[in-house]
Amino acid sequence: MAKAFIRNRVRKSRFEKGEMTQQELADLCGCTRQTVIMLEQGKYVPSLSLAFMIAKALESSIEDIFEYISETR
Repeated sequence: MAKAFIRNRVRKSRFEKGEMTQQELADLCGCTRQTVIMLEQGKYVPSLSLAFMIAKALESSIEDIFEYISETR
């Protein structure tokens, strides 16, 4: 069975935006700083609506921030 996961570039994109803090991103997206931390650590996959809000806050496309990775065995 194939495994899949979502890779994200949230941390990199935050720093490209002039070192936006985790709290600033959380405030723009209506989530908690802990959610941003878990996203950046790859421990949390956001809902589709949150993923779109993050991309908008980072002035990027959703495809630039999130990448679907499929591993086949």
